Amino acid sequence: SSNRRFHAQPNACPHCGPQIWLTDAHGHLLCRGTEAVLKRTGELIRNGYIVAIKGLGGFHLACDARNSSAVRTLRARKRRPAKPFAIMCADEDEVKRIAHVADWELQVLKSPQSPIVLLRERQSSDIAPEVAPNNLYQGVMLPYTPLHALLFQFSPPALVMTSGNLSEEPLCYRNDEALERLSGIADYFLLHDRDIHVPCDDSVVRPMAGGITVLRRARGYVPMPIDLPFNVDAPILGVGADLKNAFCIADERWAVMSQHIGDMENIETCDYFRRALMHLCSLLDVEPCVIAHDMHPRYYSTQLAQELSGVHIPIQHHYAHVLSCMVENGVTEPVIGVAFDGTGYGADGTVWGGEILLCTLTEFKRLGHLLPMPLAGGEAGIRKPARLAFSYIWSILATDALHHRGMERVLGYLDATELRIIPIQIARHLNTPMTSSMGRLFDATSALLGICGVASYEGQAAMELEMVATHAWDDARE
Repeated sequence: SSNRRFHAQPNACPHCGPQIWLTDAHGHLLCRGTEAVLKRTGELIRNGYIVAIKGLGGFHLACDARNSSAVRTLRARKRRPAKPFAIMCADEDEVKRIAHVADWELQVLKSPQSPIVLLRERQSSDIAPEVAPNNLYQGVMLPYTPLHALLFQFSPPALVMTSGNLSEEPLCYRNDEALERLSGIADYFLLHDRDIHVPCDDSVVRPMAGGITVLRRARGYVPMPIDLPFNVDAPILGVGADLKNAFCIADERWAVMSQHIGDMENIETCDYFRRALMHLCSLLDVEPCVIAHDMHPRYYSTQLAQELSGVHIPIQHHYAHVLSCMVENGVTEPVIGVAFDGTGYGADGTVWGGEILLCTLTEFKRLGHLLPMPLAGGEAGIRKPARLAFSYIWSILATDALHHRGMERVLGYLDATELRIIPIQIARHLNTPMTSSMGRLFDATSALLGICGVASYEGQAAMELEMVATHAWDDARE
């Protein structure tokens, strides 16, 4: 029928409509029926078990956010020792018990996008410290599906809700896939029969300067178009970079970004990129004929771009950052752009990341940057900020670095082999790229101050440095 009332998807028979059921980690059915399943699931979570819950865009791994033992078990099984988990709260009152939240921040939590919002945790909060270790903030969201809302009638009022995947792998979104890949993490599975066709992570935003900064643009924000301050003559695809990848398609006076794809460091994520690209091109009914990609010749995103037909345009990484900011704010005149990040292939072949650029919409000039420093061991220095700190100080003081005041904090993280090899790497330029990265400077500073000498996730050293600085600033104002 052409009558729109016949297309109201929320209308469903309670008997033959969407069904939910509960299984163990081997897929053996435990119970069916909405109330029975939800009661049993709530009971399991209260007893400290981990449940994989199928949601709107994929699976979550859920446990009681106040149960330290359950959270530690989840961390061990997911191989995620320190990176903060998100929390889903039953209602506004529970959010207020956990965190400081302004009225306008509550409106963001309750918006149709329903993102995870970073909020300053209350000192009186009794959330398990293992949820967000060494962090002053909690990532909080409210129930955004009927299933979540019903579950809170029987479960604890605050649940860890982290993405249903092994660390750095794409989100699980099919029942059979989840039972196969998550059976070593979850004790039980809450499943339903509504197939998910497009997986999508939760969006993450941070209140800042009276507004919100989107840290991860995904569920709720995608595929909403972005208005452009100029006209695009032919469809363009920007494939993004390899870390925290998202791609973008632009045509006429609009641009549409993909959901968060992730780090392009395994075949599963790369396949996810391809599927998402095919889906969005089909959804928008466009076939990009201009392909923009990062200058880095070894990026997977660059290699994928080269496989696509069309005109290929390499873009310097940090110039792309500034261009994005210009377009987002509707700026078309020349600007001085400050681009600070962790890494990026520079026009001179070195690693950039602390850049001051004079930019127009068509070209840029590098006006200034941080002093390039050696990144001894390359990726090893990123995973172990103490190596980075030692490299920085050694490149300036040489052997005096071993006796420099404060170096004892760094030396405690390094073994005798590292202390011997790093100076050789620097002197002979062995696997030691030069970097002007602000992110690496933050990492080195964090290690020098004894805050984080070994990182288990990207950005940990800088994040923990920020938390210490924020705490010190709070003390100074009191």
